[in-house]
Amino acid sequence: MEGGALRTAGAPISWGVCEVPGWGHQLDRSRVLTEMAELGLNATELGPAGFLPPSPSRCRSLLGQYGLRAVGGFVPVVLHDPHHDPLPEVRATMRAFRDGDVDVVVLAAATGRDGYDAKPVLDARGWKTLLGNLERILRNAREFGRAVTLHPHVGTMVESAEEVERVLDGSAVPLCLDTGHLLIGGTDPGDLARRAAGRVAHVHLKDVDAGLAERVRAGGLTYTQAVREGIYRPLGQGDVDVAGIVAVLRAAGYPGWYVLEQDVILGSRDADPARNVRESLAYLEGL
Repeated sequence: MEGGALRTAGAPISWGVCEVPGWGHQLDRSRVLTEMAELGLNATELGPAGFLPPSPSRCRSLLGQYGLRAVGGFVPVVLHDPHHDPLPEVRATMRAFRDGDVDVVVLAAATGRDGYDAKPVLDARGWKTLLGNLERILRNAREFGRAVTLHPHVGTMVESAEEVERVLDGSAVPLCLDTGHLLIGGTDPGDLARRAAGRVAHVHLKDVDAGLAERVRAGGLTYTQAVREGIYRPLGQGDVDVAGIVAVLRAAGYPGWYVLEQDVILGSRDADPARNVRESLAYLEGL
């Protein structure tokens, strides 16, 4: 759908494919890629390690068989630990993205733990390390010609509104504007788009049940439980002002991708995980 009004891509997480151990039934890539193509998508994010071939050339060739290209990849990396250097890992990722013609490195400030249901609290030294590592990564990204963004994400070191603002104020890193994770973490994604449109270099479009999001923020529901209960809704069926956010970004001249993500946890008998993507595409076409 790159030739339409919006540069629209898919993501394997909409088919329940996730890096978190025990997340749910994991569909094979042939089904996921076939259904993406059948929906009319011609671009996707990579998905977790192991979902697609690790070789950049083999990955690009496989996607091409389905009429797809890779536009980004979610890369959770520990950025806050003074005793851990993330740069070799991130440089290897940027090199692979360059060789595979993948546009955007979508960093998340990982906790170092599995899953997204809990996280430690950062002290001043941890924040200094995190922000410093972001600047080091940005300097290195020039060598590989890749866009690097930071993805505020539930259960990572950059989740809450305060943490997002700290990154905006303390670094120059561009953002992946994920409308769902921002809202769940307590940031109004529409307000952030208006205030910081120039920092947005990649977009994940989600719609969210605000009632479930409030329960996650209040600690009454884990993130995993909320996903299982359907916190993510097809676009236009939740409480995020998706149309308003798209309008703001278009008015600001945002040239990048809009990745459709409705995270799901599948059981082995779930028959139609592509339904939400189909409904979301129809919503965007209606804009």
